[in-house]
Amino acid sequence: MGYAQLIDRRMTVEEYFELEEQSEIRHEYYDGEVYAMAGTTLNHNRIVGKVRNLLGHHFLPCGCDVFSENVKVKVSDHYYPYPDVIVTCASKDISGTYVVEHPSILVEVVSKNSEAKDRGLKLQQYRTIPSLRYYLLVSQFECSVDLYSRREGSDLWTYCGFEHAEDVICFEVFNFEMSLKAIYENITFEPDIVQ
Repeated sequence: MGYAQLIDRRMTVEEYFELEEQSEIRHEYYDGEVYAMAGTTLNHNRIVGKVRNLLGHHFLPCGCDVFSENVKVKVSDHYYPYPDVIVTCASKDISGTYVVEHPSILVEVVSKNSEAKDRGLKLQQYRTIPSLRYYLLVSQFECSVDLYSRREGSDLWTYCGFEHAEDVICFEVFNFEMSLKAIYENITFEPDIVQ
């Protein structure tokens, strides 16, 4: 998903939340700067839906919740992004109203405009969330998924890339697996799309 700076002045978190309550479009907040969220491709939306459904089938019966695209995460007092998919098992989040503070899994479906931010700033910032165990980056232009996993009881992260439909992504902490075939079922890649 692309980003465009909307406000040419710095805002406090309180001003940002007021803006969000009144606005018809979503905005991400980073250290006083506010960015409007751009629209997505059909493939982006399809993939987000598939990933959310796959995660939901496993996590909802366990008492967790799965959100997509329109729920923000509090990464810190200075950063409030909208991940494409969020899994949280924290009761405070499940009973909350607007913000998830204790995500277990975050997913971004990578676009050409968002790739640098998803692999740079977001990866760096998401890794600081104590509850986060997995960060998944899913390409919408080819069969390619990257998984960052936090090692048990540490702040060390490992990386694993997947590029074949037969590949299976393991979320060992949650005893859950998801195949690339399921993520990309009925997806026709259009690598030359201009966004």
